Amino acid sequence: MVSALALLSCSNDVEKWEPTGGGGTTTPPDPSEDVVWHERARETFDLIDRYYGIASGTWAGLYNENYPKGSENSSYLWPYDGLMSGVALLHRLGYDDIDYPAMTDQFERYWYEKNGVGGYGSQTNGTSGQADRFYDDNSIVGLDLVEAYNLTGDTKYVERAGRIVDFLAAGEDDIFGGALWWNESAKNQPGNDSSNKPACANGYATSFLLHYYEVCPQEEKSDVLAFAKRLYDWLVENLRDPSDGCYWNDKGADGNINNTKWTYNTGVMISNGVDLFRITGEQEYLDQAKESAMGSYGYFVKLDPLAGTLVYPDHDPWFTIKLINAYIDIEPYYSQASSYIDTFINFADNAWENARQSNGLFFENWTGTANPDRDKQLLMQDAALESFGVIALYKGEKVEE
Repeated sequence: MVSALALLSCSNDVEKWEPTGGGGTTTPPDPSEDVVWHERARETFDLIDRYYGIASGTWAGLYNENYPKGSENSSYLWPYDGLMSGVALLHRLGYDDIDYPAMTDQFERYWYEKNGVGGYGSQTNGTSGQADRFYDDNSIVGLDLVEAYNLTGDTKYVERAGRIVDFLAAGEDDIFGGALWWNESAKNQPGNDSSNKPACANGYATSFLLHYYEVCPQEEKSDVLAFAKRLYDWLVENLRDPSDGCYWNDKGADGNINNTKWTYNTGVMISNGVDLFRITGEQEYLDQAKESAMGSYGYFVKLDPLAGTLVYPDHDPWFTIKLINAYIDIEPYYSQASSYIDTFINFADNAWENARQSNGLFFENWTGTANPDRDKQLLMQDAALESFGVIALYKGEKVEE
């Protein structure tokens, strides 16, 4: 992840989220009963396709990083992956007119070999990948490939996902007791803020490995699960705040902890705990996930003093939907998560009604305040698409045939 947003999100210089009044009970009014969330998701995709899609030339089939278009030829891998998470949801909902397999295959335009190991680059020249290869980027692509197999039954996606296991394995080392660095080009470089072992790389690698475990060949399962457990255990030992179960951002090459907390890091670890419990039956994983769910809602959700309602963070909505996915994962085992999800649904409804530009695209800040520098990024629109798709599935919606 090398976009401006990514550098802000993973550096030590970001402004920390300071919740006030989090964990309360005041929520916005429920959305109107006639809201059809899958229609909102589809409308959001159509806006993305119209304003960000590249129709011709070397990069045809990909999407721009920003609207209005900047100097880039196409988006970084991370925003394209964010788009594909939403497109997969549309496919699940029944929008068969979108060529989901063809869009999934565009990931291969980011793939390249380096030092004998393949991986997805953070950028593309239109044909193959280039620039740094990040372990979190690759793991999130892996999750989308496993999902593509689940939705299409095409085994090529399992094979492609298996290559990512090899990429991750090549990045594991024993510095600080194990785990992955943020990217392969900045390993163990004290004084370099990009040289760290972060929750995002290790949390999403764990998640990918656990999902790949469910579909991989039998002979791989033992090693894949052991790898996932090593990364999970490292995160609990090194980056979990025992006071609330939330996860700090990273452990730097100098050994210091960056104690910034982001919604998606805690979210993925809640999901990982649920998945490990389902796979192993070990109660400790579920107990840790429950503690993190409770603690994260108290930490990240605050009372908006102007509206008098509870809101999720006013920045990085793509991070927030990953936390909501985790609440959905844990809801069968932790009933309080239902209220956390309801708060988000109302927050998303506010975004639809009050946090959009004149062309229909979304602000980063879902309380309704524009941020011209970041509102133009594809990832902000991805977040809205995925959020509406997730809500539609959660509510049991389906496109009528």
